[in-house]
Amino acid sequence: MNILHAIVLGAVQGLTEFVPVSSSGHLVLLHKIFGISEPTLFFDVMLHAGTLLAVFAVLWRDIWALLRRPVQPLTGFLILATIPMVIAALVFRKPIEAAFQTGLYLGFSFLLTSALLTSAELLSRRAGKNPEKNGISWDSMSWRDALIVGIFQAVAVIPGVSRSGATITGALSRRLNRDLAARFSFLLSIPAILGALVLQLMEFASGGTAAETASSSIGALELIMGTVCAAIVGFFAVRFMLKIIREKSLFCFAIYTGILGVLVLVDQFGTRFVF
Repeated sequence: MNILHAIVLGAVQGLTEFVPVSSSGHLVLLHKIFGISEPTLFFDVMLHAGTLLAVFAVLWRDIWALLRRPVQPLTGFLILATIPMVIAALVFRKPIEAAFQTGLYLGFSFLLTSALLTSAELLSRRAGKNPEKNGISWDSMSWRDALIVGIFQAVAVIPGVSRSGATITGALSRRLNRDLAARFSFLLSIPAILGALVLQLMEFASGGTAAETASSSIGALELIMGTVCAAIVGFFAVRFMLKIIREKSLFCFAIYTGILGVLVLVDQFGTRFVF
C-alpha cells in the first residue's frame, strides 16, 4: 500500500461509513482493485477511528447531553442496540475476517444492502416524510425499538452490508421518524467503532493480526493520511446524510448498491477482472 492508496481508502471510508452503501464492502473492493495483499485490518480500524472523530464533531451536542446525564433512556437504548452486534462479531469473528480477505460474499451483500434501503424507503412512507410531525420521536421510543435496530445492525458485520443502511431500516420498520432514525444510527456507530478499536488494540498487544499489520509495508504515514482523510470526508458525509435522510429518498443509494452488487457478481463468477 502506498500513500495514494491510503488517501483514497480514507476518503472512501469517510464517505461510505455514513452514506448507506457499506464502507466495509467498498474497502474490500478497493483492496482487490489496488491489489493490496498485506494484512490491513488494523489500517481499516484506524480509518473507522477517523470517522468516529467526524461523528463527535457533528453530533457533539447529542454526545454532550449523554455525557452530562449518562443515566437516561437513550443511554440504555444505545447499549441495548449494541449488544446484538457484539455477539455477532464475537461468534462469527473468524468467518468475518475471512470474508474481508476474500470478498467471497461481497456481491450478494451489496444486493442485500440494496434490498434493505428499498425496504427503509417504503417503510418510511407509513410514517410520512415530515420528521417533526410523523413517526415515533425520542420520547416515545421503547426498548423493543432499540433491540430491533440492534438486530438489524448485527447483520452489518458482513462486509458489503451497510451498517447505517441496516440500522436506518430497522428504525423505520419500528416507525421511528426519519430524523431520529438518522441520529440514532450515527450515535450507534460510536460504540461499534470503539468496540472494533478495543478488539484490535488487544490483538495488537498480544501479537495477533494487528501486530502483523503494523509490521507490514503499511507505514505510519499511510496510517495517518488515511485516518485524517477519513475524518475530514466523514465530517461532511455525516452532515450531508442527516439532511438527505430527513428530506430525500434513499432509492438512489439502493439503485447504486444494486448495480454494484450485480457487477461484482458478474466479475466473481464470470469476467474475473478483479476477483
